[in-house]
Amino acid sequence: MIITKRFTFDAAHYLTAYRGKCEALHGHTFTLEVSVIGTPDDEGMVIDFTLLKSIVRETVIDRLDHTCLNDLFDFSPTSENLLYHMAEILSPLLKTNRYHLHTLSLWETPQNKASLHVS
Repeated sequence: MIITKRFTFDAAHYLTAYRGKCEALHGHTFTLEVSVIGTPDDEGMVIDFTLLKSIVRETVIDRLDHTCLNDLFDFSPTSENLLYHMAEILSPLLKTNRYHLHTLSLWETPQNKASLHVS
C-alpha cells in the first residue's frame, strides 16, 4: 500500500549554467509529494500521517521555506537535484521493517513536476 502526503513551501532560486529567464533569481510556491510504501500494521496503518508530516516538515520543509535555495546548496537547485537531495535525507528516516520511501514529486508550478522513484 502507498501512503502519500503533500507539502508546500515558498523559495527562490536561479539556475546556474543555464541560458534563459530562469537564470535570473525567481521564486516558486513548491509542492512536494512524499509517498511511502509498505504493509499496514495491526491497527491498519502503513505510517501515521502525523509522523510522516513531522519528519518531512522538520528535515526538509522548514529548512527550505522562504530561502534562496542557491544559498543552501553547492549544486544548481533544479527540481531534479532537489529531489536527489531530499531523497538522501528522507530515505533513512522513512525506513523500517514495514515501510520505506517510495516516490518524491516536486512541482515548481501546477504544470511542471519532477518525480524520483526511490524504491
